[in-house]
Amino acid sequence: MNSFDNNDLALINQLAKSQLSDDQIYTFSVRLCDNEVDRDFERFRGEDLDDLGNLMLGKAGIFDHQWSAENQTARIYRTEVVREPAVLTAAGDPYCWLKGWAYMLRSEKNADLIREIEAGIKKEVSVGCSMARSVCSICGDVSGCCEHVKGQSYQGRLCFRELQGPLDAYEWSFVAVPAQRNAGILKRFGQCRDSDLQKQAQLGRSFLNELRRDTLRFALLADDGLDAPAFETALRQLDGDALMGLRDAFRKRAALRFPAHPQLPRGKTDSPAENTDAFRV
Repeated sequence: MNSFDNNDLALINQLAKSQLSDDQIYTFSVRLCDNEVDRDFERFRGEDLDDLGNLMLGKAGIFDHQWSAENQTARIYRTEVVREPAVLTAAGDPYCWLKGWAYMLRSEKNADLIREIEAGIKKEVSVGCSMARSVCSICGDVSGCCEHVKGQSYQGRLCFRELQGPLDAYEWSFVAVPAQRNAGILKRFGQCRDSDLQKQAQLGRSFLNELRRDTLRFALLADDGLDAPAFETALRQLDGDALMGLRDAFRKRAALRFPAHPQLPRGKTDSPAENTDAFRV
């Protein structure tokens, strides 16, 4: 049976073109999203959930984020942020989540879906929205080009991207496996970025990470007493040119300590050129 009152019916009829009666509609509630770090190591700010809830009002419920009129099956008519201060998120702040109430018509077409909702089969949902910023939890970067990697820990702090500033909400969907463990979210940030720029940024980050690894490796070979963790932290502050200069300097010092030796003894081959090849660090 429907568990709504006249206030709910009034809110639903604000979205309907003709007045609906309580026996024509079926209502249910959904956990749309929350402020916990999700499977993609991203999360909403708790203070943005109220604004996101307002944007979700009147948005259609579909399936698997397939934007088709045929998939429209329900609409959100009311939202509320539920706060659970006794529960802390992975980021260390009080847990909260966005609850939505949806309605659909009681029809032959929707009969099977209503039964599946009642049976707990259709349960997980995910929202499609646009956010103004994606902020690194470690350094506050908003460009997406910092060296911090989502899911890794830096001095005991988990790296994730915090989604800030809701701009728009598109839809919510029934899905099999949502990104958020308790709800789910399909994310999009502000203006779409050019794919070529994204690829270049990724290549740049990979190049810098490789430079840091090489520099650290040669430095440890050149100096047995080097404090590796402290030196690695210092390397993260250097740009590409500085890293290449430092890498080459330590590589020369390492070569003096560990000179390369030929793989075969001299005089054991008829080809002198082969003697010049050696395994190097």
